[in-house]
Amino acid sequence: MSQHKTILVVLTSHGTLGNTGKPTGYYLPELSHALAEFSKAGLAVDFASPQGGKPPMDGVDRKDPKNAAVLDDAALMHRLATTKKVADVDVAAYDAVYVPGGHGTVWDLPENVDVQRVIAGVWQQGGVVGAVCHGPAALVNVKLDDGRYLVDGQRVSAFTDEEEQAAGLDGIVPFLLASTLKARGAKHEQVGLWQPFAVVGDRLVTGQNPASTQKVAAGMVGLLVA
Repeated sequence: MSQHKTILVVLTSHGTLGNTGKPTGYYLPELSHALAEFSKAGLAVDFASPQGGKPPMDGVDRKDPKNAAVLDDAALMHRLATTKKVADVDVAAYDAVYVPGGHGTVWDLPENVDVQRVIAGVWQQGGVVGAVCHGPAALVNVKLDDGRYLVDGQRVSAFTDEEEQAAGLDGIVPFLLASTLKARGAKHEQVGLWQPFAVVGDRLVTGQNPASTQKVAAGMVGLLVA
């Protein structure tokens, strides 16, 4: 792994919300609030996505100052518009991987073999894996060299089935995330709708919803700079 600590942020390339005709993508607050924590801790960040280039951004609310800070940072926005392809990622260069949510993640990240390779690789070289809200969708099919699912036996949190139902999208998404994680052997934990909640394991940090982003990022920082 690298001498200075670097986090790979994996963003969804999927921009359509099922058959609704509505746009989706990665959810900006789940990136912007995490970047604020990573930056404060002096951690470097790179960006990748399945297709490379400019991933679709959702949740663009300038009233959130952390969102505005990202949107007004020309150099950062250029980096977000020119993400590397996950297929081209050298796992050895990273100490951690972070996957922000947004509904796009449930369509393109779970089945992507390059995403699986990167997450499993970072984990198996002793790195930290973090994800929030729908970001843990990237974890559901990740298997380790011994054939076990990465999440098998792990405490995790993710967007709950009840939150998906409350959002009216339980019939639109290809699978319910919390239920799928449990089916993979994960010990899923949750609190009430839309409440901030994160589970910090030895090297796996996951959060329930957008409000949980800061907790996830801070948990990752705690593991990386300890």
